[in-house]
Order: sequence, then C-alpha cells, then structure tokens
Amino acid sequence: MLSPSPSRPSLGKGSGLGFFAVLLLLSLLSADPALIQAQTTPIIISHRGASGYLPEHTLAAKVLAYGMGADYIEQDVVLTADNIPVVLHDIHLDTVTDVKEKYPDRSRDDGRFYAIDFTLAEIKTLRVHERTDIRSGSAIYPDRFPTDKSTFAVPTLAEEIELIQGLNQSTGKNVGIYPEIKNPAWHREQGKDISVIVLKTLTDYGYTNENSKVYLQCFDPDELKRIRFELKTRIKLVQLLGQNFKTMVTPQGLQGLSSYVQGIGPSIWHLVTGKNEAGHFNITSIAKNARAAGLVVHPYTFRVDALPPYVENYSDLLQLFYIDIGVEGLFTDFPDRTMGFLKKNGLR
Repeated sequence: MLSPSPSRPSLGKGSGLGFFAVLLLLSLLSADPALIQAQTTPIIISHRGASGYLPEHTLAAKVLAYGMGADYIEQDVVLTADNIPVVLHDIHLDTVTDVKEKYPDRSRDDGRFYAIDFTLAEIKTLRVHERTDIRSGSAIYPDRFPTDKSTFAVPTLAEEIELIQGLNQSTGKNVGIYPEIKNPAWHREQGKDISVIVLKTLTDYGYTNENSKVYLQCFDPDELKRIRFELKTRIKLVQLLGQNFKTMVTPQGLQGLSSYVQGIGPSIWHLVTGKNEAGHFNITSIAKNARAAGLVVHPYTFRVDALPPYVENYSDLLQLFYIDIGVEGLFTDFPDRTMGFLKKNGLR
C-alpha cells in the first residue's frame, strides 16, 4: 500500500502573472496572506475524472484527468451488498452500466437497480458506459464517448486510491482525492454505515489529518457533523449545497458551517444567477461571505458542452468564476481546457 507523497507546492511558470491575475492580486492586497496564496494558485478538481472524454468514474477517466493536470480527482462513493465502497455517482447502476441486460430480474419494485443489492463480484461483471437517460436510454451527452465502444468497469475506492497514489509515486506529483459520501441516511436505512467504512478506507491509505491531500464532501450537514464530532476525523470536509441551501449561506449560517467544515461546494447557479437588464452578472454574496467565514469555495459543475446561458464560451465562464469571483477551485469535466485557461492567464 502506497502512502500519499509529500506535498509539493505548485510554482507558477512562464513570464509571470497575466493581466487578470495582477488585477486579482490588487483586489486582494488587504486580504489574509493565506487567502492571497490560495487565490493565486486556484485548483482544478476533475469531476468524476476527465468525464468529458471518457465514461465517468472509470479508472481510464481518472488516469486521463491525472495526465491533464488535475489537482484533485473526485470519487462518488456507494456501498455494495458486501460492504465494499465502490466509485459510482448514484446508488443506482442502470444509467451507467449494462446491469439490465446482465441481471434483468434484480431490480427493486421501482424498476431501478441498486448497487447495494449486488456483491462486488457481481458488479465487476458489468460494463460501464457513458451516462444515459433512464427513460429513453439515450446518452445524456451524445457527443461524448460512444456508449457501445470499449470496455470499462466499476472501480472500488481502494483501487482508485492505489491508482492515484501509484501515479504520485511514479510521477513525483501530489494529486489529491476528493471523495463524496453518497446518501448516508439512505445507506443507514439499508443497514449500512457508509461513513464509517469510507473513513476506514481513507485512514488505511494514510489520509488522516488536515494536511492530508483529501477533501471529503457530502450534501448531508448532519452527517458531516457526525463525521467531524462523533467519528472524529481530522481531514478537510466540504459542505455541498443542494436545493435547501438558503439558511446555510447567510453570514451566520456560513460561520456555523466553519465550525465543522473547511469549505463549501455550491453549484454554478448558487454563485451566479444570470444577468440583469444592464447585461451585468448577478453575482450572489455567497462566495464573499464564505471567504469571510474562512471557507474555501469549490463550485460545480463546469462543462464545455453544457454552458449556462449567461456566457458565450468556456473561457468566459472560467474568467467569471476563477478571476471575477475568485473561487479557490472548481469541479470540471474538462481538466485540460481548464488548465489551458489557467496557464494562459498566468495562474499556472
């Protein structure tokens, strides 16, 4: 088992900071020095791997994301029937695998196929494909990797950690992991404590404290409090923001979050709601207030092929979030395009 490699600071390359980065520094001159450092080295979090190019959460997508320069690689985690944490975005198998064809009689009453009803050995027989619509069966992103080509499998969390740590050793880099505990309350209803199992796996691989190259994220605030105070983890935690987020993002709410997490994960739409009649972006106060509470901001999800209507291209979207708003990092399906933007603007 490989241990996480020592932290190596990322130094800027090229002729110096670009024009936009200079403006950013000027705007932060009165800020905390640690904040300035974070803002001048914004991170890239690969969303389910390089999922703009290969089926999400496959090891191939993670290797590609690593090679494209991602700083952190995301793992959504659910449990199998035999309590093995596997990397899948959903508790269901039917939108990303051929489970309907392999095990047609194993659905629940709702017609869905749940990972928790299958052993790891059974899940390893499935072929993973690009995400499809549950009703039509068509690919969500039709211009991405073909659904009927090549062979991919569902990885375990341990397999993925070993892959990333192995690459860290062979390349000398220090790429981190960014797991999400999926539906912890639902897992408990099924008789399984996913948080305990995930934390044990992280501990087994050396992710034990605030200096470990890991962020652990979840939408459930009660579970994050439990992870911090009852299960007593010291690793960095991130509160994901879903639909019921408004009380969390008041100045008081964010101060409360800072007692048990180090960051927030809002959606793009939480931070920018569109444009006003004058053509200016409607930027909410969430990022500013989070920063005042000492929290990093890592919004999701940035896709070249699914831009919000208030921008014309991907570079404009990154300009808005990385530079105008100043987020510390963001989740993207396209790590290479994101790295290209950072390099062009002197931020790498």
